Amino acid sequence: MAVRFERTALEGVTVCVPDVFRDERGFFMECHHAEKYRAGGVDAVFVQDNRSRSCRGVLRGLHYQLARPQGKLVTCLRGEIFDVAVDIRRGSPTFGQWVGEVLSEENCRQLYIPGGFAHGFCVLSESAEILYKCSSYYDPTDDRGVRWDDPELAIAWPVSAPVLSAKDARQPLLRAAELPAFVG
Repeated sequence: MAVRFERTALEGVTVCVPDVFRDERGFFMECHHAEKYRAGGVDAVFVQDNRSRSCRGVLRGLHYQLARPQGKLVTCLRGEIFDVAVDIRRGSPTFGQWVGEVLSEENCRQLYIPGGFAHGFCVLSESAEILYKCSSYYDPTDDRGVRWDDPELAIAWPVSAPVLSAKDARQPLLRAAELPAFVG
């Protein structure tokens, strides 16, 4: 079994396209294989798996951890999402830039987002279930975020009036957020 790795405009953010074997019974795929992913540039050791379900129009994000950054390997198990990574590392050559990728149960694509990037997604289907592997444990005291609709980021979200949590609705703009420094 193989997996193809597609580089994005943001260094380290990688689209992972596993081989999917389909037949009349359904399908089979490897969701993660440490050696293959490491060879493809995804060198994270994952310590926590998270799963979420959301309905159409829900937008979650943009989230990150400041002192204990989390790399995330995001997979859409059911439905379809628009998944986004934003470079929030002060001093990075791509600071403030973003990439987005449609992930779905049909295309089986994954997005790897290293630490130092904010992550968010919106649901395009009736509902969606997301699984993401994290390279560090969630710490609520280290949880930070950036406004989903920050005009300086100008993310082309495919929803105009998303359903947001109270926390996500009041996140700061990028210029006012507490952000990690670029180490490179």
